[in-house]
Amino acid sequence: MLVVDGEVLVRFPICSYLRQCGFKVIEAVNAEEAIQILTEPALRVDLVMSDVDLPGPMDGFALAQWIRREKPGLPVILAGTLARATHAAADLCASGPMLAKPYDAQILLDRIKRLLSSKTGRSPKDGS
Repeated sequence: MLVVDGEVLVRFPICSYLRQCGFKVIEAVNAEEAIQILTEPALRVDLVMSDVDLPGPMDGFALAQWIRREKPGLPVILAGTLARATHAAADLCASGPMLAKPYDAQILLDRIKRLLSSKTGRSPKDGS
């Protein structure tokens, strides 16, 4: 799983929690770093969770659009506090994409498990 968030004080605890839940987590600070990770052949990413407000020229919506185009079928969860996020994200992520910040850990875990199990039909902890 790839977690993309420019705020270290947000990214670190959620990644730590997900690791404690048994997930392999890769972290990225912005969309450009996320794309580098996603195009690295040696790395397998089963799900991307991204903040909508990322530092740099690409925001989370642009990253989700890139993923939809370049990595079709890769589930994306967008998270943020912006009111515009809900409407824009609905087009990018069909299965309830938006999470409000700060994250509710159990809701996040349930969403990840549901997306991973529907994608692969296998246990969510088997992937990254």
